[in-house]
Amino acid sequence: MLEIFKAGGPIMYIILACSVLALAIFLERIWTFTRIRRGNTGLIREVGDLVHKGKNEEALIVCRRTGNALSRIFIAALGAQGRPRDQIKTIVEEVGSREVAPLSRYLGLLGTIATITPLLGLLGTVLGMMEAFNVIASQGVGTPATLGGGISKALITTASGLTVAIPTILLHKYLSGRLDRIALELEEASLRVVDLLGR
Repeated sequence: MLEIFKAGGPIMYIILACSVLALAIFLERIWTFTRIRRGNTGLIREVGDLVHKGKNEEALIVCRRTGNALSRIFIAALGAQGRPRDQIKTIVEEVGSREVAPLSRYLGLLGTIATITPLLGLLGTVLGMMEAFNVIASQGVGTPATLGGGISKALITTASGLTVAIPTILLHKYLSGRLDRIALELEEASLRVVDLLGR
């Protein structure tokens, strides 16, 4: 395996770095999204019960103690209590959009990795074919052994680029779907509190 990696040339190190970075982003985002969803479950129930009972000050204390994205949305809603429902909803939507934006951190980079790794593989292909043609130019047609190095580099880098890109695209789609579900959960939870406050 190591021999195949070395045969791919210096482009393989860049593709390897991209694969490690993509995996690190995926694991970090999964951990972040899981932590957010776990934290939101208890907060939704606790704040919902307190607001339903009219204990808005206690709900504010709970939110300030929690300090996550949903708690900041709840704080904005509770801070607007007494206003018409439409105004509370507008405030909550503005705060919600600000809180959701950071959750997409690194997803753009993950998409970029999925885009550039096949191009890096293609670059390796071009460099490998140039090497093969240089052999032909200097030694004539020669034997398959003399051309093998350049052609194998071309094939290895292309395969490696695609091997990294295809899973990265799938991971990006998966994380984007998780992010959309979290955003929807935040919206639904905040609208429930808006409805309780706007009664």
